[in-house]
Amino acid sequence: MAKVRTRFAPSPTGFMHLGGLRTALYAFLYAKANGGDFVLRIEDTDQQRFVEGAVDLIYSSLLESGLKYDEGPDIGGNYGPYVQSERKEIYAEYAKKLIDLGGAYYCFCSKERLESLTDENGNRKYDKHCLKLSKEEVETKIKAGEPYVIRQNIPTEGMSSYDDLIYGTIEVDYKELEDNILIKSDGMPTYNFANVIDDHLMGITHVIRGTEYLSSTPKYNLMYDAFGWERPVYIHLPTIMKDATRKLSKRYGDANFDDFVNKGYLKEAIINYVALLGWAPKDNREKMTLQEMIDCFSLDGISKSPSIFDEVKLRWLNGEYIKALTFEEFYSLARPFLEKSKVNGIFDLEKIAKLLHNRVDVLGEIPEKIDWLANLETYDLALFDNKKNKTNAEVAKTLLPKIKEVLSSVESFDNDTLFATLSEKAGEWEVKSGAIFWVLRIAITGQGVTPGGATEIASLIGKDETLKRIDFSLSIL
Repeated sequence: MAKVRTRFAPSPTGFMHLGGLRTALYAFLYAKANGGDFVLRIEDTDQQRFVEGAVDLIYSSLLESGLKYDEGPDIGGNYGPYVQSERKEIYAEYAKKLIDLGGAYYCFCSKERLESLTDENGNRKYDKHCLKLSKEEVETKIKAGEPYVIRQNIPTEGMSSYDDLIYGTIEVDYKELEDNILIKSDGMPTYNFANVIDDHLMGITHVIRGTEYLSSTPKYNLMYDAFGWERPVYIHLPTIMKDATRKLSKRYGDANFDDFVNKGYLKEAIINYVALLGWAPKDNREKMTLQEMIDCFSLDGISKSPSIFDEVKLRWLNGEYIKALTFEEFYSLARPFLEKSKVNGIFDLEKIAKLLHNRVDVLGEIPEKIDWLANLETYDLALFDNKKNKTNAEVAKTLLPKIKEVLSSVESFDNDTLFATLSEKAGEWEVKSGAIFWVLRIAITGQGVTPGGATEIASLIGKDETLKRIDFSLSIL
């Protein structure tokens, strides 16, 4: 049996969309799970949609995701070149062969004639007008410099049938297909032609792509059959939906890899979540390393139904990855986001990072979680109300002077000392220790929710700032 060879063949039209990343991931996992090769090919035949720098983004996104390809434009291989715009002569050669085999023909129709070919519903379909031209007529037109394209010659009757490893037997009536263009007037191939030629010449055994290609695969099979080539194995992947009715779309700027990295999602978490968009391992685990995915990847786990992209679940999974980091790893990743916050240059960033390590799901949220810490401003005194601890603004008026007196005399202003010292006062002041900490936290933060407890925040901002903020809160009380 031939060695498994899969490919990822993106168009350089912008950022790496999560749908494309999933296709790459599944192609990578299938190859590696079966001891095969994963190939990167750049499909840049549509020069009008080419975006400068997009090829480098493809390289970086794959490598940052851990999807190391075995062959590709930047690393070479035995089947290059791996960029379609560099393979123009190869396509021209095979297009002529396909014409000789009866699978394609020259078309000289003008734009005006093509636009006139519409039915009563406004649908346009080519009528095989140029198929009847004799060989001599074709040669005369070419010698005269008439512009032409090369079209595929699709049968007018009969059914196409092929097997897909996910969706089973697929049948399409040839009447539903059009004699689409294989070679454009500028000599460049369309995707419909180039992907067939390249997949065959590069020895691709398994073609993995989205379900949008289910209905056009019969066109490709006609070419494989005409050339006498073996068809690859097809694996079409379910659609990723933005919600119940809308597809996740690169065209509308939905969900690309770099956006999520810039928001503060970890690359490992993104890849892990993308793997779960349409596939589940047999043991239904959710948090997996890339190697664990390779070890348990199976087509049995791929669903036929569309999957909905759920950022809430991605956030949860990302939080699990963050919690699993050592503090040193977390601080290294969090530092750029800490430095964007208002507390940068005011308080110790490493101390703040220790408070946040197990309390943040996405690194990009760090500034908003701590910006308030930079400066205490007037706040709603109703924050002192807490039924569980039996506190309110009046209780705070009574407790804060006592808390201030105790904290003024504490020499070691670390969290453990502050917590123990204030806890001891609960009995003497005849209140719950929770009341003391609630009142202190509101007084020095003006926030109902904080990433750390009262004494953790006090230790972080220091003795002078803590006492200053207590005075401020007493003034507004």
